[in-house]
Order: sequence, then C-alpha cells, then structure tokens
Amino acid sequence: MTADPEIRMRADARRNRDQIIAAAREMFVARGADAPMEEIARTAGVGVGTLYRRFPDRESLIRAVAKESFAQVLQDARAARADEPTGWDALQRLIARSRQLQVSFLLAWNSTWVQGILQADPEIGEIRNTLMVEISHMVTTAQAEGTMRTDIGTGDMAVLLLLILRQSPVADALGPFAAERTIAIMLDGLRATANGGLPGHPITVEALRWPGRA
Repeated sequence: MTADPEIRMRADARRNRDQIIAAAREMFVARGADAPMEEIARTAGVGVGTLYRRFPDRESLIRAVAKESFAQVLQDARAARADEPTGWDALQRLIARSRQLQVSFLLAWNSTWVQGILQADPEIGEIRNTLMVEISHMVTTAQAEGTMRTDIGTGDMAVLLLLILRQSPVADALGPFAAERTIAIMLDGLRATANGGLPGHPITVEALRWPGRA
C-alpha cells in the first residue's frame, strides 16, 4: 500500500523546512545572521527556490531559527528545574546545553537590525521573556540554597552567558576543552564560596535591552 501523495508531500515539506532551519542555525553561529542564503540552501541539501518558498526573505528565516532555538532552550530550562535536585544543578545543566544557548544569545545580540526583527515578533518576545524567568528562578533558588553568591543578578548571568557563547577563534583552535574550562571557571566564580566582592551592583533583566521587551 503506497502512502497518500498529499501526506508524502507534507512530510517532504516539513523535512525541507527542518533541514533549512538546522542549516541556518549552524551558519548563523559560524558566520552571523548575514550568512549567504545560497550557502544555507546548499548546506541544507535543498535548492534556493525551495528555501525561498519556505522563507521568502532573510527576516522570516531569522525569526524561524530564533523561535525554535529559544523554544528549545526554554524546554531544556523547564526540564532542568523539574529534574535537578537544586537550583545550582539546574543552572549547570542548562549551561551545558550551550549549543542552543549559543544560537539564541547570538541572535538576540547580533546587531541592532536583528534585535529589531526579534523585538517586532511577539511570540519570540514571550518565549524569550519566559526563558529569563526560568533562569531567574534558578539563580534565586541557588542563592537561597546557599550555593550561589548573592551579589549576582539574572542580568549578570545573561551577560556572562553572552560572553562565553560568543565565537572565539583562539578557543576554537584549542578545541572543545577550552570552552569547557571557561564554563568551569565561570561557575566556580559564581559559587557562594568565591572570594572577593564585585564592583557596582547586581545587573537585573530590566537593565538590559532585550529583544521582545518594551
């Protein structure tokens, strides 16, 4: 018995869409949001015409990648909070999923042009803001448990993640262990047992200009 042609066409269309988004995600991390559309299509294994039928312009593709990336990180954050015994463990688990975090944060901070695209999409804004609430819960829970220093705000965490997740040619040349060491150093500095005070005051989410926030 052969599959229904319409069902097969829908499956093919969905597969093409998923391949394009996956390719765009990788290209955006490697080359930024202005990566050539033709190269994205080639990486996805589809024709340029197929890409433009699914995503008529670069902005629609950026929005699609951002939605899927933020939604995946949000899902990971909720799972971490539900499964892990402490706020600190949940935060460590989320940071370990740095690939999706990298896409989300780089897209969010890539440029004022990209920020404008994301800020104009209410669905992206809602997902992004909900994610920050989840991260805030992890931070405050870890602080209440006594495992995380109390002079840290959620905005501090966002800035630290942004700095870690930016591409570094030096780190790339050293291999994956370099990024792992950087994350370990950051986490060690966030522990309640860390020595030394921090200048200024904790950075809040409200102090940042996040896409999707008024």
